[in-house]
Amino acid sequence: MMLVRPLLLAALVAFAGAAEAATHRFVAMAGGEKVGHLVAEVDGRTASVDFAIDNNGRGPKAREQITVDAAGAPVTWAIEGSSLFGSPVRESFSRQGGTARWVSQADEGQAEVSGPVLYVPNDGSPWILGQYVKALLKAPGQTLPALPSGTMRLQEVRKFTLGEGAAAVKLTVYELSGVDLTPSYVMVDARGDLFGVLGGGLIREGYEAHLDELSALAQEISLDQAKAAQAKLAHRFDTPVRIRNVRIFDPETMTRGPLSAVVVFGDRITSVQPETDGPAPEGQVVIDGQGGTLMPGLHDMHSHTSLSSNLFYLAAGVTATRDQGNDNDRLMGMVKGLESGELAGPRIVRNGFLEGRSPYSARHGFIPETLEEGLENVRWYAERGYWQIKIYNSMNPDWVGPLAAEARRMGMGVTGHVPAFSNPDRVLMDGYDDIAHINQLMLGWILDPEEDTRTPLRLTGMARASDLDLTSERVLSTVRYMSENGKALDTTAMILERLMLSRSGQVHPADAPYFDHVPVAYQRYRKRSFVTLGEGQHETDAAYQAGFGKVLEVLKLLDDNDVQLLPGTDDGTGFSVHRELEVYVMAGISPAKTLRLATLDAERYFGRDHELGSIARGKLADLILVEGDPTTDISDIRKVRMTMVGGVVYYPAEIYDHLNVKPFAAPPPVTPAQ
Repeated sequence: MMLVRPLLLAALVAFAGAAEAATHRFVAMAGGEKVGHLVAEVDGRTASVDFAIDNNGRGPKAREQITVDAAGAPVTWAIEGSSLFGSPVRESFSRQGGTARWVSQADEGQAEVSGPVLYVPNDGSPWILGQYVKALLKAPGQTLPALPSGTMRLQEVRKFTLGEGAAAVKLTVYELSGVDLTPSYVMVDARGDLFGVLGGGLIREGYEAHLDELSALAQEISLDQAKAAQAKLAHRFDTPVRIRNVRIFDPETMTRGPLSAVVVFGDRITSVQPETDGPAPEGQVVIDGQGGTLMPGLHDMHSHTSLSSNLFYLAAGVTATRDQGNDNDRLMGMVKGLESGELAGPRIVRNGFLEGRSPYSARHGFIPETLEEGLENVRWYAERGYWQIKIYNSMNPDWVGPLAAEARRMGMGVTGHVPAFSNPDRVLMDGYDDIAHINQLMLGWILDPEEDTRTPLRLTGMARASDLDLTSERVLSTVRYMSENGKALDTTAMILERLMLSRSGQVHPADAPYFDHVPVAYQRYRKRSFVTLGEGQHETDAAYQAGFGKVLEVLKLLDDNDVQLLPGTDDGTGFSVHRELEVYVMAGISPAKTLRLATLDAERYFGRDHELGSIARGKLADLILVEGDPTTDISDIRKVRMTMVGGVVYYPAEIYDHLNVKPFAAPPPVTPAQ
């Protein structure tokens, strides 16, 4: 379900009107293939924009009308269309005199304004980013206030020439930051017109052949910034580090012990002893846990890793992830940087993405045209050290068995979605070790065999889960097979909660703990609907609410039957890992068992529990310090004070400051070596 927001869906809007009528055409690209378009018709101070994405069976659609004043500030602005999974969009902004008013699916409001100010839309297209660069270049300090709140900043990143000879075009890359979790990188030409979004897949029509070159540039810029972040945020010590006055969570016994001290030297735990009141030995750095919980690092068993998500994961206490689909070259380069210490981030277990060819294909990894090509792709992944292959929605169901058998022959495992027109029992018997997403499991019990899960039905069909009988043989036979054959489930329950239960204009309880900590654009993005309620909305809403209640029941049913649950998110903010664990507890799984699933059991699944997953002498030092006791209140897991990966210390408060997020917990006191 890869829920990455496509092409800067919450782009900031400003427009410095063109003097002449002109048409600007762009293509949206993913995995080297066209997946959408953007066409802007500009006439004086008015722009009409047509924007559409269709990738992986979903994508936003928008038609925008913008009128600006002589200074380039929006006077009227409107969007109509649909969001990622088809929920209707109708948004507007207007400014008359000194009053600005807006209405979106997130909120409505007004503000008195006395100078240049730029609106942050909830469902805008990337088009206006280029014109927004123009507005900021004219502003003092290249900074302007935004509505509903926040401040936007502009910084030049790189000048370069694309192409050669008469076709060469001089471009400048600017970073736009301040109102979202991650910045945007916008390319403009020598005239100041939008050329594309670097790393965002949008490029001026006619320049598609240069996409690889631009992708390489985007990666180079991102790597430079990620290396600078590592140099700024990583704390390395040449002496032993004593973490004292902590209560250690033992995932084996699922208990929190008495006050203890843990010593780390290099990348290993060298001592675990009861705490004493005496002074620390000379020559040791001392970190005072102040009675908090020291526990193994958390895992996200369903990630799509990026350089920005690496920092969010560390801030959330996540020290290991399973990457479930990515750009292969970019991922391997990232892993190399992590292993060399140039980059900050969790340990990454790489899974190789395999998709079938259809109008609904997701553009990740490989899309083989024949079974033999697919088998070659499996061997390619195996020879580069990938741990599993991941099979996706459009794969031919008859190919799953041979692909799984080849993966097994090459020493790899198998995970994935249930391909359209197949079912969970078949893919498990064909060789899956685990199924990705709890809805992919449940839809096999809910939908008719001929229904197409390559479409948004893989979300909307979950409204029918309210009528699912969990005592039926159809359900219990699958559960028995999973239990008896060691099959697991990569749950991503929190993403189902978000997609099924988020409502326009409301802050869902899942998002409330971090909502006031994040920038305004992300706040507004979280106050949206992903499903369409339509007529009879009360009944439809009730069906989704009951459907998610059934998700919780399935989690408990699987856990009661010893089916291993793999806590995953399909997100990347880190906050979502905490919510996934809270959802487990909502389902009736104890906080201590939930923590074991997120630590030691995840490493057992990887076969690395002799090195990771618990706190013991000789193991790798992947640890987190948490304020409070998450074995009794799972929500305490949100208060991570320190994250350690291989003995390198990170303080989430410092990471969040770097990311423009208000911290959740203060760093612990640290005494340098004496």
